[in-house]
This record gives sequence, C-alpha cells and structure tokens, in this order.
Amino acid sequence: MTERLLQYIWQMQLFNKTALATTQNEILQIFFPGQYNTNQGPDFSAAKIKIDNTILVGNVEVHTLSSDWKTHKHNDDINYKNIILHVVWEDDKPLPGIPTLVLKNRVSGLLLNKYEELMNNRGFIPCERSIALIKSLTWQSWKERLLVERLQRKSAEVLSLLKQSGNHWEETFWWLLAGNFGVKVNKECFESIAQSVSINILAKHKNSIQQLEAILLGQAGMLNGEFTGDYPKLLQREYKFCQNKYQLQPVKIPPLSLRMRPTSFPAVRLAQLAMLVHQSLHLFSKIKEAISVNEIRKLLDITANDYWHYHYSMDEPSAYKPKHLGGQMIDNILINTVIPLLFAYGQFHKEHAFKDKAIKWLGEIKPEQNNITRPFTQLGIENKSAFDSQSLLELKKHYCDKKRCLNCAVGNSLLKKSTS
Repeated sequence: MTERLLQYIWQMQLFNKTALATTQNEILQIFFPGQYNTNQGPDFSAAKIKIDNTILVGNVEVHTLSSDWKTHKHNDDINYKNIILHVVWEDDKPLPGIPTLVLKNRVSGLLLNKYEELMNNRGFIPCERSIALIKSLTWQSWKERLLVERLQRKSAEVLSLLKQSGNHWEETFWWLLAGNFGVKVNKECFESIAQSVSINILAKHKNSIQQLEAILLGQAGMLNGEFTGDYPKLLQREYKFCQNKYQLQPVKIPPLSLRMRPTSFPAVRLAQLAMLVHQSLHLFSKIKEAISVNEIRKLLDITANDYWHYHYSMDEPSAYKPKHLGGQMIDNILINTVIPLLFAYGQFHKEHAFKDKAIKWLGEIKPEQNNITRPFTQLGIENKSAFDSQSLLELKKHYCDKKRCLNCAVGNSLLKKSTS
C-alpha cells in the first residue's frame, strides 16, 4: 500500500462503509471526504463527518501507518491543528486525541490487484491489457482535459517568450515560427537567428527576397567562405551590407544537416522562411482574424525562390525540385506554433473565443502519426485529428510514462470497475 493510493481510495470512497467506526469505537458517518490538497498541509480540506452525535468540519490526513504522523513531524506543525480524522491503512501506533479510521480490512482485494497490475506493467502503457474496456464518453471528456492541459503548458512557454519580447506578439510569433522551421534538430539554432534579427528589421527588407535570405543565411553562418556561383556571391554582398548597417552578430549555434532529409536541410528551411516573410508580414494579426484554419494554410503555402529549385545547400547544384513547404510541415507549424500562440493570446487577454478557435482548429487538422500515436491506434484508441493525437501525446508523456494512473480518467475508470 502506498500513501497516494490510500489518498485515492479515501477521495473516491472506494471502501466498505458498512458500520464505520473509529479505533475508539465511535460511530462514524462521512458526508464529504474533503477537497484533495496537492500543496503543503493536510491531504484533504473542508471535509464533513459525524462522530457519534457530533458533526465536524475540517481537515483529514491520510497515512499508510498511524506512526507516520510523528515520522512526518505533524505534531509540531500548526497546519495540522484542525484535523478531524486520521485515515490510515494500519494503526501501528495509536494517536491520542485524534479520531482514527483504519481501512486495511475494508478495501477490495480486486482493486489492490488491479493497481498492482498497472504499476508492474512494463508495456507501452500500464493499462494496455484492459484499456479497450473504457467507454467512448470517458475518452471524449478525458481527451478534452488532456488537450487543455497541453495547451496551458505550451501557453506558459509562449508567455515566457512574450515577456522576453516586451509583450510584442508579432515578435514572439516570429521567434516561435523560426524555431518550428528548424524542426527538432535546428530548433535552437533557428530560434537564436530569429532573436538576433527583429521582425522590424526584416520588414524593412520585405520587398527583396535576396536581402531576406542573405540576413537569415548570414546570421546562421552559412555565407562564409569562397563561393563559385553568382547567387551565393550576391547574398554575401547583401549580408555584409545589412550586417554593417544593423551591427548584426551571427549566432553561435551552427545549423546541422546530418542524418536529415534534403528537403529539411537548414539552407532550404531558411530560404522558405525568408519567402514567408517576403510574402506576408503581420502574420499573427492575420491568424487572429482568420475564420478557418484553411486561411492559415494558404498563408503558409510557400515555395523557396528559383535558385533553390536546383539546390539543397549553398553552391551545391542538384536535380530540379521546387522547394514547397509540404502539407505535413504546414500541419506541424499549425499544431506546434500557430495554435499554442492563439490559445496563449486568449488566455493572456481572457478572451475565450481565441482559445475555443484554437481547439476547434486542432479538430480540423490531420492527426500526427508517430511511434506514440500508432500504438494507441493499435489498442483501439481513436486518432482521427490533431485534437486526438495531441491528447494522446500528453497522456503518454505526462501520465502513462510516470505511472500517474490515479490521476488519469482511464486509470480511475479501471480501478472503479474492479470494485463493482
């Protein structure tokens, strides 16, 4: 028995309540087990019980052993003065002055076995053997909560960057967008490039794709050395001009291309990013005003300029292939940049319409297919949109991997089934 499991049993009242009595043989009735407390202090607050003929309202503390009261030094803590009930698994050392309830012989062995099975399972997720028993209604409400938790955490990251930018939403979006173009391998490098060149500087060169490319590639340190082609030499000259004009300092994090598909090479991604700036500024304002997610898709549907049709890297010719920003990459940007920023904006300004729009758009985007979502699908869990896939990613990383079954609606449902 763990203390967290015992807290859960008390919280959900998953024990035999027939002829309840304290260790002092006082008749006990439970009207409300209390509000579970995850902060410092007693485990449950505002509980309401009746002992013999006296109704009590106050805090409840839960321990595996009654001796844990002194082990945890509660007797010297003022926060534990208003304890109306001590709930324990075993009463190994009676605590005078505080009513005590022992649960050891009141909890279903099936529940304990199910919990042990979940904790000991080393498979993809703890409940993979019984997850098919969960009703779709449970999944629907749980996925909604998981998605909101994920967006709230991502919002915290957005708002941290917003503070760094001096509450400049367009600048914050530029930083996040650039990082997303770098994908996982070059995320840090591309974010550094974006933070080294403000969106206002880029706006001054919006009409020249060559100057935009020169600034971004130059800041990445990709215009150093000797080139043979006319276009790389042009970009070098443009960068030197802009570097002197704005006192630009190239970033210290080098872009990487090892074990990367050519379409994701850093030069290609930076050229596409330059084209996006070239074709559309004030992107975040347009995102706020957009009615449908397809409006944003059109904004992101860009192709790097003609030079890159024949190159994946600077001054290294290749077969003809236009460098479109593919549909999968556009979805990636929508899921990981556009929607978290829109949700964060709604949270920051307390405007629920933006948060609702962000969630709605996720339901209109194709689901992510990866080594986390695919096993869920194989277990029969629906993954029809990015709404689903983002929820499942949250579930796996923050619940299943950490064995937080007691905090999970699926785990709760399975444990309750074991007692019915």
